[in-house]
Amino acid sequence: MFSTVAVDGEVRRWEDLRLHDFAQGFFFGAGFFTTFRIDAGTPLFLARHLARLRASLAAFPGAVRAPAPEQVSEATVRDTLHRCLHTDAALGPGFTGVGKLSVSDGHVLLTFRPAAPDAERLQREGRTLDTVEPGAYRRGERTLNHKGLSYFRQYALMQQLPLLGNEAGEVCELPTANLFFHLDGALVTPPLDAPCLPGIVREVLLEAGHVGGLPVVERPVPLARLADVSACVFTNSAVLATGVPRLLGRELPGSLPLAEEARALIEAAARRR
Repeated sequence: MFSTVAVDGEVRRWEDLRLHDFAQGFFFGAGFFTTFRIDAGTPLFLARHLARLRASLAAFPGAVRAPAPEQVSEATVRDTLHRCLHTDAALGPGFTGVGKLSVSDGHVLLTFRPAAPDAERLQREGRTLDTVEPGAYRRGERTLNHKGLSYFRQYALMQQLPLLGNEAGEVCELPTANLFFHLDGALVTPPLDAPCLPGIVREVLLEAGHVGGLPVVERPVPLARLADVSACVFTNSAVLATGVPRLLGRELPGSLPLAEEARALIEAAARRR
């Protein structure tokens, strides 16, 4: 992570932050965050990320102290990001990487990290998914529809990257990504009450309606139906769309070209914004 950060729009240094300013978030995980891709100094889908943050704050008004509304406005965050990039030569106005907004204790913290070192390889080769955690979630658990600071459950599984399922034997998500399956002539993603995070890229693909000629739909995906999947893609805001060339021991040669079509659609949507 880079040393330059911002708190409530003020450019600061990471080492100068005070723990007691974020005690509610640190001790109780009472807060939310969102991570967004930055390409050549431009944040992708920032308005959508901020809308999701505001929705999470509104859903838990008694548990998380919200910042002043202007601190989570698009104009304020864009201005803050711009000043951070121009302040730190290690970032620079053409920075490409990941930004993270964390909201707790009435404050907004903006931090930066480099792009994942294996991002290009993931686009070329995809990522095998070979494990499942059935019953990891409970259907309808509403906290999992929000990207909370209490993120250890997902963080602990990042390297293994298992498919997370619910008690009904249905697929939910990956620890850090939403899932899409080519199944029954459609590109199917689990519904929010599976539960899963309402990912920004997930939202973009659902609104697009089609990827590679396949209608994009939201419906339950039983773990037992994974044997019938002919392609699989997972999505998040940092790497957009990644193909799954091998799913639970089965080769899925259609996944990489499907992910490429999804990325092209997502990038086109970002340019229109």
